[in-house]
Amino acid sequence: MKNLYLCGFMGCGKSHMGRMLSERLHCTLVDLDAYIEEKEGMTIPEIFEKYGEPHFRSLEEKYIREMPENSIVATGGGAIINPVTAESARKAGVVVFLDADFELCYKRIKGDTHRPLVMKNTKEQLHELFMKRREIYLAHSEISVNSNAKDTEIMKEIITKAGLK
Repeated sequence: MKNLYLCGFMGCGKSHMGRMLSERLHCTLVDLDAYIEEKEGMTIPEIFEKYGEPHFRSLEEKYIREMPENSIVATGGGAIINPVTAESARKAGVVVFLDADFELCYKRIKGDTHRPLVMKNTKEQLHELFMKRREIYLAHSEISVNSNAKDTEIMKEIITKAGLK
């Protein structure tokens, strides 16, 4: 199986759906943010504070190329906005965009102190970022699924569209 790279805005369900898919498909789940934290020995907020967002984005690009085969990779909300990172993911597998409504994402992420972009932006600014990134996710992914649906429906759609089992 080729790797599946789940992308989408913060709170769209990448980690949750990644867990479900990895169980269903009997493959490894890699949460890219957790992977980066482990490799760097720092939390994402610490990386942002010490080195800035551009450095963090370069780490996403670096580590996305290290993913083991047969993996479901839950990328961070900004990973696939970088064209080089998106291309690396497409070469190693299939990029799946979990397309959720902004209000659903916001409900899940508001007040999350582990998300630097949430902490430094208003709801309106996050909505603007959401709209900007949505177009990029669509352009950089091969598969798009409505992630406002029920979990089982989302999983079935991903498996069908990716041509898995």
